[in-house]
Amino acid sequence: MEKADSCRRAAAEAVADVEPPQLHDYIESTLDRASMVPATLTLESAAMMAAERRVLEDDQLPDDEFDVDPDRTQSAADRDDDVGRGADGIATHAAGVQLIYEGLRLTRSLAHDEPWSTTDADASDGDLAILAADILVARGFYLLARTDAADKAVRTVQSFGRDQTRRTEHAADGGLETDPADHDGETESETGIGAGDVDPGSLDANLERDVIELAVLTGAVAVGETPSPRLLAIADALAETVGTSFPPVEGSLVDFEPSIREQSLEEQPTDRATSATDP
Repeated sequence: MEKADSCRRAAAEAVADVEPPQLHDYIESTLDRASMVPATLTLESAAMMAAERRVLEDDQLPDDEFDVDPDRTQSAADRDDDVGRGADGIATHAAGVQLIYEGLRLTRSLAHDEPWSTTDADASDGDLAILAADILVARGFYLLARTDAADKAVRTVQSFGRDQTRRTEHAADGGLETDPADHDGETESETGIGAGDVDPGSLDANLERDVIELAVLTGAVAVGETPSPRLLAIADALAETVGTSFPPVEGSLVDFEPSIREQSLEEQPTDRATSATDP
């Protein structure tokens, strides 16, 4: 898939200067194996919100201006050019989402299956993995630092830390229910899981759900919009299916096809006269 490939290239470029070579190769192989759903979802979200904005602008256009105003036509063309010129920038933001996810996913894997408790070879791989995880998250933050999604990226990492701490405490207690008083007086976490009812699988899956939210927000703000109800509904539906890993991109983002522009033009009635140049 072309979008997934462009996201993978952008992610690889963001870590191209990592040294030593052994660490760089480890990160590169991690990205090569990764599902690009988070990054591709970011691109699709940007495209959907840009298309929804164009549809809204067309629907608000007065009848006598639809075919006549060359200034408005030029303005629309300029906006399309801006989208084209900004495509690389959006891909970079998408790579930021992907890098943060890969770093946190790797951290989660290491926390659940510590390589340092086995052979020396495994311990060496673990050292590389923990360094790689730190670099992936740091580079992801760097790519999103000047965007309106930066705060959400920070909250995603903070939420991940809280969830994994609770999971570790739950395991240390032998899987027994925890006392709500042990969680700063909160009876329910931000994820909707009661403090006395810890589900390790659900805690782990919160990462994927949070990254989906980060992806749709990053994509939307990249084109100057906020996620629409339809985009949020698609994100919620995807979050219900992914569990603790993302599937391959192909076939997992079908709700974005056909485009929102095509659906809106077909489904929404219009009172204005149809132009001979209309598609």
